[in-house]
Amino acid sequence: MKDKSLISITDFSTEEILRILEIAAEFESNPQPHLLDGKVVATLFFEPSTRTRLSFESAVNRMGGRVIGFSDPNASSVSKGETLKDTVRMVSNYCDLIVMRHPLEGSSRYASEVATVPVINAGDGANQHPTQTLLDMYSIKKTQGRLDNINIFMVGDLKYGRTVHSLLMAMAPFNPTFNFISHPKLKMPDEYKLFLDQKGVKYYEHQEFTDIISQADIIYMTRVQRERFSDLMEYEKTKDTYVLRNSMLANTKPTMRILHPLPRINEINQDVDQNPKAYYFDQARNGVFARQAVISAVLGLKS
Repeated sequence: MKDKSLISITDFSTEEILRILEIAAEFESNPQPHLLDGKVVATLFFEPSTRTRLSFESAVNRMGGRVIGFSDPNASSVSKGETLKDTVRMVSNYCDLIVMRHPLEGSSRYASEVATVPVINAGDGANQHPTQTLLDMYSIKKTQGRLDNINIFMVGDLKYGRTVHSLLMAMAPFNPTFNFISHPKLKMPDEYKLFLDQKGVKYYEHQEFTDIISQADIIYMTRVQRERFSDLMEYEKTKDTYVLRNSMLANTKPTMRILHPLPRINEINQDVDQNPKAYYFDQARNGVFARQAVISAVLGLKS
């Protein structure tokens, strides 16, 4: 994986993904504070972020590296009209690795083609979010004790939700069953269902899930993303379609866990937070270990 950019989760083989999860576990049990001594990581965030940016920066700082970059493109030369190509080429001179979030699909792939250092995609529009997928898989493995034969309920915005797209592709080799629960306007895109058909993976589509929730091993909630809607009236009509409440969890499996890439708005009621099946804050913590693993692998410090 050394010097290899991570733009789509498919850039890593299944064997490489499993190795990343092993390395993440190593970091969780045995921090290595000097692994990045002398290394500089640039975080270029053209789109707002809290968890992803801070967990990447925390990962670098915990390993002894330095972070440069910006979290607001208006504070960079982008505001003066500098092209993405020129920004990436310029920043490549100052760092060993670029972590980038951008609102346009395909932007991270383009950046990896013009950069002289590896690029990690921290989210490009509605396309991919591979490091979120790795921390999601790490969370699934920690809570379920396995990756094989997991029944995953994906709920909410399945059309624009890049986290569910990446997770679906990464989990396909492990014989999962997917249940897609969404408003008709936010259904899983056909291209991902075709992908599952080609892999022989079972999936079912629903508009309600209260009568089948007892079957879930993982409930993966997502917010309806206002920033992906050009019509705010459509957003208002769909934003509160699915709200998970504590009372709905009574007959779920004892080992079932609730994941969410966060931030949440209304889709998980706060009365769920005290339920031991709520795992989304632990999931966010796992992001540091997963991103430490990716950074160290891409820089050739772990193999």
